[in-house]
Amino acid sequence: MPEINTKLNLNDRETIQISIINKQPIKRIAKLLKRHASTIANEIKKHRIFINGSYYAGNDCKYAKGCEVRNVCGDEECAMYCFACPKDCHNFCPEYDTKKCLEYLKPPYVCNACPERRNCVDDRYFYDARVANREALEKRSESRKGIHLTSEELSDLNSLLSVNIRKGQPISHIFAVHEDEMPVTSRTAYTYINNGLLDVKNIDLRRQASYKRRRKKREDYSFLDQNFRQGRSYADFQAYMKDKPDSKVFEMDTVKGKRGSRKVMLTMLFRRNSVMLIFLMPDCSADSVIYWFNFLEISLGTEVFHKLFEICLTDNGSEFKKVNDLELSTDNTIRTSIYYCDPMQSGQKGRLEKNHEYIRYVIPKGKSLAAYTQEDMTILMNHINSTKRPGLHNMSPYDLVSDDDKNMQLLMKVLGLHKIPYDEVNLTPELLSKE
Repeated sequence: MPEINTKLNLNDRETIQISIINKQPIKRIAKLLKRHASTIANEIKKHRIFINGSYYAGNDCKYAKGCEVRNVCGDEECAMYCFACPKDCHNFCPEYDTKKCLEYLKPPYVCNACPERRNCVDDRYFYDARVANREALEKRSESRKGIHLTSEELSDLNSLLSVNIRKGQPISHIFAVHEDEMPVTSRTAYTYINNGLLDVKNIDLRRQASYKRRRKKREDYSFLDQNFRQGRSYADFQAYMKDKPDSKVFEMDTVKGKRGSRKVMLTMLFRRNSVMLIFLMPDCSADSVIYWFNFLEISLGTEVFHKLFEICLTDNGSEFKKVNDLELSTDNTIRTSIYYCDPMQSGQKGRLEKNHEYIRYVIPKGKSLAAYTQEDMTILMNHINSTKRPGLHNMSPYDLVSDDDKNMQLLMKVLGLHKIPYDEVNLTPELLSKE
C-alpha cells in the first residue's frame, strides 16, 4: 500500500490517540493511516505531554526517604541533605537506584493505555491529539518567520539599499526605481534594517530616526490593576474558610531592608503551628517569589507541597500579582490557592505581621540585607521558631510540630530546620553579626 506524504491533521492524530488507548501497535496505526511506522513513532515522541512524578522530596531514588547522606558531591560546606539538594545527587551517589517506571521508553512511548495511569505517581507521558495538533500548527507558523533569502540574495539587497540610502534616497524611491530587483517588500526591508541585518541603520534613513518608537504595553501590575483579585479577595477567602474550615492556611509577605537595597526577605507563616519560613530574594519581583515556590515544590514533590501550602493569604504587593504562576505547577495542575487581603488591611494576616517583630530584633529596620545569605535565614528561622510564646500556651512553634506530621518533618529536613536549646535562643543582632 503506497504511503501518504501529506502532513498529519487533527483527524489523523485523533486516530493515533484512540488506537493507543485501544493498545494497537504502532505498525498497525501506521498501516491504518498509510504512513511509515517511524512517522507515527516520531509524532508520538515529539508531541507527548510530560507529567512530573511525585517523589519523596522530588527525588526518584528508592533510598531518598530516610537518606541522611551529605556532601556526596564533595562540597563540604553544604549543609543540606543530598537527596534535597538542587544539585543532582544522582550524578555523584553510587547508591542511586531509581524507582521510576520506565515503560514509556518502549512503544507506544506514552501511558494512555496503562491500567495504573490514574493512580500512578511516577514520571509519565500522555498523547493528546488536540494538544499535538496545536503544537504542530504553531511550529509550522513559526517556521515561516525569519529571513527567507539566500546569502547571495541578502548580500545583493544589502548592497543595493546601502549604496542608495547613503545617497539620501528614501526607501520608497529605491523600491520604485529598482522594483524588479527587489526580492522583498519595502516593509520587510525596514524590518531587516531594524534587526541589524543590513549595513545601514535606522539613523541613516530619512524619516525613521525622527519617529519615536512605540513602546510595547507593559504587563500592568499597578495598584489600579485589580483583575488578579477577582475571585481571590478577602471576602472570597472568608467564604471559602467557612465552607472548608479545616483547610491549611499560610500567610505570606515580604520584609525589606535598607531603602534602596535590592535584597528582601520572603516570609511565610503556617497558621496551624506558627512556624515561620524566611527566604532571601535578590529583589522584590514576582519572579523571585515564583522561584521559591518552584524550589519548594520540586524539593517536596507536588503532592506534599499542596498539602502544606494549600491556601495562601497575602497582601496586594506587585511581587504577588503573577497569580497563575504562583498557583499552577509546570504541568498546569493547581498546587496552591492564593487570596488577597483588602487594601491597607495588613491586620487580616496579623499573625505574620506580629511575627515580623522577631526578625526586627535581629535585623533592625533600615539595615541592609546585602551581607546576608540563605544560610543566615536558616539560623534566624531556627531561633525564632524555637522561641516559646504565651499565645502558644508557652510552647514554641517547633513544639507544635508533631512527630506524626510527616509533611512538616520533611519540610524541616529539606530546609535544615531544627530546634535550638531554649537557653541558647538568641534574638539580638549578635546572632547574625557581620562585624
